[in-house]
Amino acid sequence: MKSQEIIDILNLKPLPAEGGFFIESYRADESVEVLPTRYHNEQRCFSTAIYYLLTPDTFSAMHKLPSDEIFHFYAGDLVEMLQLFPNGTGKVIKIGSDLKEGLRPQVVVPRGTWQGSRLAEGGRFALLGTTVAPGFEFTDFEAGAREMLIDQYPEYAHLICQLTVCSPKPNPPSRL
Repeated sequence: MKSQEIIDILNLKPLPAEGGFFIESYRADESVEVLPTRYHNEQRCFSTAIYYLLTPDTFSAMHKLPSDEIFHFYAGDLVEMLQLFPNGTGKVIKIGSDLKEGLRPQVVVPRGTWQGSRLAEGGRFALLGTTVAPGFEFTDFEAGAREMLIDQYPEYAHLICQLTVCSPKPNPPSRL
């Protein structure tokens, strides 16, 4: 299949702020009201799930969530995920279906972990799913700033640069 076929069949839309294409495929109809303070005293449904597509011209920008997120690999090519942990360490995980090559079809991103992902060089597409519990709300999304992440995780600077969007530089002041 081609990525545009998947986009059309699953009715995927661009994912704001993060990148890639998505559609919510599940939202629990029950909710929980008493949650840790990291949820800003907001009620959450028990769980949500999405389809998520990466293409050669997209990536999942560095971000973190207050909930654990589980990635599921469905089809396509190798995905490289960078996880940066609160203790200052990090790791690169390869997501895919070739178990003998060390790939994993399911990956957990612990809450509070910076994460970003992209297709491996030469990849055409990767169709993934993610499950979040308690359920995801857009107010949970915290984008990672390139400079801050590089300062905290210099060992991963090259990948951080590839998985963040450079902020435009302000125009220099005009001369009078």
